[in-house]
Amino acid sequence: MVLALFSCLSRPPSCVALGYQVVCRCCFVHPLVLLSVTDHHARSVSRTSSKRVVGVLLGQDNGKTVNVANSFAIPFEEDEKDSKTWFLDHNYIEGMYDMFRKVNARERMIGWYHTGPKLRASDQEINDLFKRFIAKPVMVIIDVQPETVGIPTDAYYAVEEIKDDGTETRKTFLHVPSAIEAEEAEEIGVEHLLRDIKDSTTTTLATRVSEQLASLQGLQSRLGDIHTYLLDVAEGKLPVNHQIIYHLQDALNLLPDLGDAELTQSFTSSTNDELLVVYLSSLLRAVIALHALVDNKATIGRAELEDNVDDKEKRAVKADNSNL
Repeated sequence: MVLALFSCLSRPPSCVALGYQVVCRCCFVHPLVLLSVTDHHARSVSRTSSKRVVGVLLGQDNGKTVNVANSFAIPFEEDEKDSKTWFLDHNYIEGMYDMFRKVNARERMIGWYHTGPKLRASDQEINDLFKRFIAKPVMVIIDVQPETVGIPTDAYYAVEEIKDDGTETRKTFLHVPSAIEAEEAEEIGVEHLLRDIKDSTTTTLATRVSEQLASLQGLQSRLGDIHTYLLDVAEGKLPVNHQIIYHLQDALNLLPDLGDAELTQSFTSSTNDELLVVYLSSLLRAVIALHALVDNKATIGRAELEDNVDDKEKRAVKADNSNL
């Protein structure tokens, strides 16, 4: 697992206001939460079912960032045909939270999760129920069976949409940036887990190539999202967010000028050096193979010669015995 995946920008996100109440948040999810949610889904739902599981998120909320450090599952039932028909055990939440608070008082209830993988019609009602325990709960959708490369989490806050015409406000969900982060102990644990599930038949080169391919696929997905966003802004479907435009401009400014002759020469020299190493390695491998072939032939020749000598000696001994 690649830890500290980049979803938020390098600087803390500024307040986003798109006709809603202003929300300043960035959600950081720890690997322990992802493992717990995946285990909860695997134990509760079959692979062929489209049901989702629901649980409580624990951590810290300092007003600007939300640190999701732990979680626990809760009993939840939902009608597959009518998503507005659902059941959630309130007493179970209170009892489990009291026990978790005795273990670690720093981890407080900060929101809830479900395995979506998308928003449901009953999410707003469930979120209102969690307001009994916390004023502003964060809702994190964790995709346990992702089909694309990227971060499997989406964080949302419930806000009230304020309309310019003065009509009645309505509740909706506002998406906030999310990222995967881990402490040192969690990194060690994840590395041990990856070491256990690693396929021993694959070589290091194959692993590196597959990792680079996955990285390129993730980069292509991000570039596609940026392209779609800019097209929507150009067509007027989305309002202009200057903070996002500034970050995109900073990223473009870091790109090298591929038309520069000095840079082209540098890339050419680097490529030639790498190809020279590959060429020398091929020559050495061919020489070693030839040396092994000659050595093997010489070994076989000596063995045959020794066998011929032994046969002659045996025949001579038999001839002497027969004469006697």
